[in-house]
Amino acid sequence: METAMAAVVRESGAYGGLLYVLPPGDDALWLVVVAGAPHELASPWRRIALTDPMPVADAVRERRLVWIGGQEELARRYPRPALVLPYDFALSAAPVTSGATVLGGLVLLWSGTRSPQLSPGERDAIESGCHRLGSLLRESADRGDPLLPAGRPRTLPLPKGRTVPPGEAAAVTAFVDRLPGGSCALDMNGRITFVTPAAADLFGAGPDELVGALPWEALPWMDVPQVEDRYRAALVSNQPQAFTVLRPPDTWLTFKLYPDPSGISVRITGADPSEDAPASPSAPAAGPSRAVLLYQLMQLAATLTEAVGVQDVADQTADQLLPALGAQGMVLMAPEDGRLRILGHHGYSAELISRFDNLPLSEDIPVARVLTTGVPHFFTNFAELQRDYPATTHEDGMAAWAVLPLIASGRPKGSLLLSYRRPRAFPPGERAVLTSMAGLVGQALDRARLYDTKHDLAHRLQSALLPHALPHVPGLKVAARYLPAARGLGIGGDFYDLIRLDEHIVGATIGDVQGHNVDAAALMGQVRTAVHAHATVGSAPDQVLTRTNRLLTDLEPGLFTSCLYVHLDLTTHRACVATAGHPPPLLRHADGRTEILPVPPGLLLGIEPDSRYPALEFRLPAGCVLALYTDGLVEAPGVDLDDATAALAGLLEHADPTDLDTMAETLIHHALAPGDDVALLLISPRG
Repeated sequence: METAMAAVVRESGAYGGLLYVLPPGDDALWLVVVAGAPHELASPWRRIALTDPMPVADAVRERRLVWIGGQEELARRYPRPALVLPYDFALSAAPVTSGATVLGGLVLLWSGTRSPQLSPGERDAIESGCHRLGSLLRESADRGDPLLPAGRPRTLPLPKGRTVPPGEAAAVTAFVDRLPGGSCALDMNGRITFVTPAAADLFGAGPDELVGALPWEALPWMDVPQVEDRYRAALVSNQPQAFTVLRPPDTWLTFKLYPDPSGISVRITGADPSEDAPASPSAPAAGPSRAVLLYQLMQLAATLTEAVGVQDVADQTADQLLPALGAQGMVLMAPEDGRLRILGHHGYSAELISRFDNLPLSEDIPVARVLTTGVPHFFTNFAELQRDYPATTHEDGMAAWAVLPLIASGRPKGSLLLSYRRPRAFPPGERAVLTSMAGLVGQALDRARLYDTKHDLAHRLQSALLPHALPHVPGLKVAARYLPAARGLGIGGDFYDLIRLDEHIVGATIGDVQGHNVDAAALMGQVRTAVHAHATVGSAPDQVLTRTNRLLTDLEPGLFTSCLYVHLDLTTHRACVATAGHPPPLLRHADGRTEILPVPPGLLLGIEPDSRYPALEFRLPAGCVLALYTDGLVEAPGVDLDDATAALAGLLEHADPTDLDTMAETLIHHALAPGDDVALLLISPRG
């Protein structure tokens, strides 16, 4: 796998890449191989949900190559990664497949100075590389090998530089030492691997203190955001970078960074103190560097904008904060009816959490005070915690705690507990950033709780409008499914119904109201009721749609509706169908042959009051299956509608007609993370 990954990076001309796998039945991509970049840089995207607004998720979900030619295009199309990596680079994302099965995704990275378009040769290299990787993943799965590594993703060995012959080594050393200023080298993780005596003098530290260390950790005066920012810019853009920083008390130094896939060469020279330069930082802060904290703040902000429900907020907070801050535990809490409700946690046992969930807020606990005052509390050790709260017992095995208010609209909406296994100083800079991060979490939590409330309302409304159960009709087997859209409130205008007209005659309808909101759902209820009413009085399919259309044009809802109505006679095994702009039904015969019924087209409901809807009569023999569905099951960006309908017919043909429930599950999952909601109704007359 590593050899194939290195080959596609080399053959495509990229400087690095990321390989993701999609485990069977999973809804997320997992990072398994990193090439040409440190693992820490890719860690925010170790797991990417298929619904995330990320290039590789789109590539896998839509089975197409995604190309981003530069920073501006990335910011426009994918603002979330652009906010976290605001550098000039290009990327491609492509699905890794084996046959018709998607097994993962491949991301390749280029410098932003390259051509804004992929060449045919580069496209061929990407396609062939994805094919090789897909074959290897398939072979690995067939052997039963685990797709996901036990630990962190594998990092490919970095390319080695030119080997200097022994006779040249002294000459190279002398050449470097004669250059003005100083020189040093960084590996891909930012650690110093080589430093000249002149550079050590400029740094004000000995080589033994510098080699193997991160500059912003070994040298307090380099713990400023622009230092690590320019290092990251050099890595991501693969272009030279420069910055100026003050070495106290009054020495300005200019650093120039020259990256390649094996590391970064750095030139250090004195700078003119009259030039505009950033201010010197104050005393160094313990704990994570301010650059790390600022980057994590940016990443958290970007991630939380995509969080939907409360559980999303809890998961994203744990995923983003704990690794960056070195915390081992987290509890997300909110008040509810005078009690403390725990919304999410990490690093604590369920038994311990259950003892604190639903506690009265009147109890003298740090969380209650933070919720009341909105002031964060920091406890560097257990003695401090017990001094302020004498009744506290040491139950969690942690040694330091930060209790942070979650502020939204100027009021505490909850609290966030971060805990550490070792005592921690919490210097002022870290306290400020932690409080800022908690503010972001508080705003996201406020939005998420509102969303969850609306989501619950939407689902209750949807349940009320769709039939609770389909009627039992002797001689007829039926199965129905509804899948909400992957975006919005999860509510839409798709509907279905089965109407028993007498002992041997049944009406079936399916439709789709434009939109994914409460208005669409309300109109859907009106359309379904109208169809049901006209069918019950014995109207033929063309008349059912004609009269329903007239009602909708009178109501002037401002939304259009597609609808299909079928009249089935189980005695004669005949059926009649009419459609108003709806996808044609599929008919699977008892021998497996499946056809798309050529129903004469009719105009959508609600457009023209005098529209007519011609009908089609067809045989409905015993053992056949009639499939009615909405367009969300076959429509997708970049996919031909006829091809998608034919693919659906193929699934229907190969499914077991004796088990409609299993058949319905197979068909409904034909739409992966649908952008539209989906309704499906299967009907099969018995012998």
